Amino acid sequence: MIMLHLLFYPFVNYGFMRRALVACFALSLSTTPLGSFLLLRRMSLVGDALSHAILPGAAIGYLLSGMSLIAMGIGGFIAGLVVAVLSGWVSSMTQLKEDASFAGFYLGSLALGVTLVSLRGSSVDLLHLLFGSILAVDTDAIRFVGAIASITFLSLALMYRALVVEAFDAAFLRVNPTGFPRLIQALFLALVVLNLVAGFQILGTLMSVGLMMLPPVAARCWTTSLPRMLALATAIGVFCSWGGLLWSFYASLPAGPTIVLSASLVFFLSVLLGPRGGIALLLRRRRRVVNKEKI
Repeated sequence: MIMLHLLFYPFVNYGFMRRALVACFALSLSTTPLGSFLLLRRMSLVGDALSHAILPGAAIGYLLSGMSLIAMGIGGFIAGLVVAVLSGWVSSMTQLKEDASFAGFYLGSLALGVTLVSLRGSSVDLLHLLFGSILAVDTDAIRFVGAIASITFLSLALMYRALVVEAFDAAFLRVNPTGFPRLIQALFLALVVLNLVAGFQILGTLMSVGLMMLPPVAARCWTTSLPRMLALATAIGVFCSWGGLLWSFYASLPAGPTIVLSASLVFFLSVLLGPRGGIALLLRRRRRVVNKEKI
């Protein structure tokens, strides 16, 4: 009974904890599937690049309308799409790989965003944009994240087969003359940017990608089945949101970084113990090889 009381007490008695939990749950349900496909497409760091790329757009929205959810969200979405399109165009027109072009654009975007915020804002405003304010989430922010989660679910359901084919047999889609693969790629990156904008409202530009990528990477160490990986990554994201909020409440720690830190701990445990890519599996294989050589 004492354990149950500790697990549920903050969410039963404090409205701001309940709102933070609902927002994190919605964010986990929408971002972790996208992170799984980014992982399968070997684009894990692209999510990090795009999370930084939305900062100048959010900063412009802040300069024009203050801490307006709509203004910063629209600005961040446009900035993220611009960086994604420009990075793809540069990589197609030059010898640079896509990750190199993303790196160049996102570093410039991050510097520009910080500079724009410093023109009129304070260090508190800058910290709000970089690390979020999850415990200050209001009803409008929850509706915003919920709407994005719904759009993401419907879009992934429609594009699921194409995304799976591209993840496991990209050459098949590249020879398609209809341009359909490019449309899928553009829609997928738009969904990533949209979810990072939602995450930025809660966890900030520096932390939002953590909840998107760490649960899928951890899930990959436990299973090789894509449906199981998607389900497990979502479960890990929900669990880390709950555990991170509890940890921050009882230890008086910042909530956003604590949630990502909880996901990092699950990631490290998965790397150590996971049967489908963890260190334990590698040690078992080496032990078998040594035993065979002795025989």
